Parts: sequence; structure tokens; C-alpha cells
Amino acid sequence: MRIAFVSVNRENLPDAVIPLGLLSVMTAVPEEHDKRFWDLCFEQDPVRALEERIAAERPELLALGLRNIWNNDYSGVNDNLGYYRGLMDAIRRATDAPVVVGGGGFSVMPERLMRHLRPDYGIWGEGERPLPMLVDALASGGGDLDAIPNLYRFDAETLVHGGRREAFVDVDTLPIVDRRVVDRRYYSDYGIDSVQSKRGCNLRCDYCTYPLIEGRVSRRRKPALVVDELFAVREQHPEVQHVFIVDSVFNLPPPHAKAICREIIERDPGVLWTCYANPLRFDDEMAELMVAAGCSGIEVGSDSGCDDILLRLKKDFDTARIQNLRDCAQRAGLKDCHSFILGTPGETLDHVRRTLDFIVDLDPFAAVLGCWVDDEESLDPELRAERTVLRERIHELLLEYRERYPRWIIPALGVNFAPRLFRTLRRAGMHGPLWQYIDRLPGAPRRSAPARAPARGLPVIDD
Repeated sequence: MRIAFVSVNRENLPDAVIPLGLLSVMTAVPEEHDKRFWDLCFEQDPVRALEERIAAERPELLALGLRNIWNNDYSGVNDNLGYYRGLMDAIRRATDAPVVVGGGGFSVMPERLMRHLRPDYGIWGEGERPLPMLVDALASGGGDLDAIPNLYRFDAETLVHGGRREAFVDVDTLPIVDRRVVDRRYYSDYGIDSVQSKRGCNLRCDYCTYPLIEGRVSRRRKPALVVDELFAVREQHPEVQHVFIVDSVFNLPPPHAKAICREIIERDPGVLWTCYANPLRFDDEMAELMVAAGCSGIEVGSDSGCDDILLRLKKDFDTARIQNLRDCAQRAGLKDCHSFILGTPGETLDHVRRTLDFIVDLDPFAAVLGCWVDDEESLDPELRAERTVLRERIHELLLEYRERYPRWIIPALGVNFAPRLFRTLRRAGMHGPLWQYIDRLPGAPRRSAPARAPARGLPVIDD
């Protein structure tokens, strides 16, 4: 069967992100099938590009990976549903081949997106087992579709979720994805790749979609397999300068994270990396091991500087733990970037002001400030209008801070977040998440770098 695996994500600010999930699902489909990988990330006209590929290669099944409902860079409030619907319309004009959709964006609201986009099939959650089963059923012209786990489909006009909810995969059985099919611009222009050391998260953060997509049980890969993949990344693409470990949280549970760090130290694949970190159970040993293993920075979802808001968001940590992580990172020379979500449900402008004061006192290496966006806003105009009013008031408040704190990143206001800035950083040889170099921008106070971080100067940026 000729199958087109289509990565439809086009976000590239500050980085274009390799579609690791779709590549993993593609790898899971047996080699007896004719598998094509299409990536729309760098297409100027993605609809036309998709139509041309369909006409030239005539796929018998199209598998679309939907990464996000909203733009994921927090530079504005724009959903992707119109774009996704336009792609579906183009496919229907170009071919009668069936369409299956999946991915993190789809798994957040599968029933609503099935009705909105009208694909033939949808797969909720992990697709490494359900999609091969669907392919076999379609290729054989038969099979019991209701036996396929996590499958959504239409029976006439009735939406059917016939399959049971499948147990999540054993991550140690997943093969290393073949990155040779990936567009080289991810590497030549950005120099960054992704690796996953575990799936699933047992934290209870109120807004988080990771448990919907990956489950609440932490399924950890053997540390040796994680490092094997780091070596595979460098072998397939020697130009890779940086790897992002895309776990929802790398440092939990600590024994697993520390074991990976020790494995990296012992084998030294020679690559810098960053990850998401959580203030829970973060200590000096963790920070020191991460630096020794080549970690050049951590991204921390601190979210709020108010303990009552953190409690409402079910974050399982308080501001004291955030401060402790900051102190551990600073002692180890580990760069820390804390993200804060302002205007969450029930939050007032007074809460926002308290959070801003907390960030000032915390003084992290970098801070990213964005406003809360609810996935439901994409399909509820009234809710979107109501939330927009609060976001506008928060943006007015942030304007008062933008000049005083040069290491704050405020995407919606274009503060330390602009295409020209990113191009300049890349041309200067900067790799990995660009917040790591914020202290090298004009007007920003300099900070000492971790032991293995690059140390290049930057040209003056005049915008």
C-alpha cells in the first residue's frame, strides 16, 4: 500500500521542530508498504504543494500528523483549524484516497476535530500500534475496524469510536526513527534534533494535555537506549549541534534522569542538549550531573509566582521549590529559563502583578511570559472574545516591564522574540534553544556559561 505520511506543522519560531511523533508512527508501519514522508513545514504554499504531491505520487492512504491546535510560540492567539480544514479540502479535491489524522493536537479533542475536519479515520493517542492495524485492514480490503484500538471513524453520519482504549506501548520496543527522510533544512538552518527518554506523566497539572496523549504512567526507556539514539542522531546527521529531550519533564523520576546523565558521561556522544525540568525533587546532584553530561540549559514550567494559583493549577510545587531549583541551577552553572502563564482561569491582574514581582526577585537566567489560551477558544468565539479582553490588559501591564528586564522574553509583544533576531543568532553560530544566548544581546547583563556551552560573541542587533 502506498502511504503518504504528512507532517502539516509549519511553526518555525524560534525553531522548526522535527516531527518525531509522526516519524515514529511511520517507522512502526511494516516495510512491505511503500511509505512516503511529506513535510509542509518549509513550503511557501502548503496547499498547492500538497496537491502537487498527491497528483505526482497518487497515495492510497494519507496519514496526517496534527501537532497543535494553537500556534505554539505564544507570539499571538491564532488557531490552526482553518489551515487544517483547508488541507482537508485540498485532499478531497485531489484524491479519493482515505485520510487518517492523529497527533498531539488531534488527541486533545478527537471527537470535535473528527466532526470539524471530517477525515475518514482518526487515531487518539499513540499511533504505533493502531495505524499498522488500520493499514493492514485497508490493504486487505477487510478486517474488523471495530477491533482497532483508539480508532475513530464515521459510519454514515454517525461518529463511531469502535476500538477499545489501547494500553500504551512499551517504549523500549520502539525502533530508533530513520531521520534520513527528514528535510535537511532542519539541520542546516537550525542544527537541532529531538530525542525522547520516556513517555507519560503522573503529574496532575490542571491544563496539561500530556496525560491525554501519553497517559499518566511514566514509561521510561533504558538509559543505554537513549544514548544509543544520541549516537544515531550524530551518525545520520553529523551537522546536528544540539538535541532537545522532549519528555514532558526530564528530571522526574530523578533516578532515571540521573542514570541517563551518567550513561552520557560514560559514553560521551559529544552533543549538547536541553530539556524540560520541574522544581519537584530537583537538587544539586541533579544539576551537577546534567552539566557534566552536556546539558546546556533547562526550561522550567514555573507558571506562576503565586502559591494560591499554583495550587489551583495543581502544580504540586510552590514558589519555594521554584527558588530552590533556581539556586541549584545557579550553583552548578546551569542556565535556567522559566516560563510563566499569565491570566489562567480565576487569575486577576493582582495575581499577575504578584507573579511579575516574583520573577524580578527570582532573577532567572531567562524568563518567558505568555498569556493563557484555552483550546476550547478555537471552537467557541464568545469564550475567545472574553479571554481576549484580559489578555489585552495583561499586555498593557507587561509594557511597563519590557525595558527594565532585558532577559525577559515576551513573544506577544515581540520582546526578544522576532524572526530577524533569530536569523542573526543562527548566522552567528548559535544552536539549540535561543534563550540560552539572551545575555549576549545588547543591553543584557552577562552571565557565566556552563562548562560545555559554546562561547561565541554576537553582532549588535539593531531592532
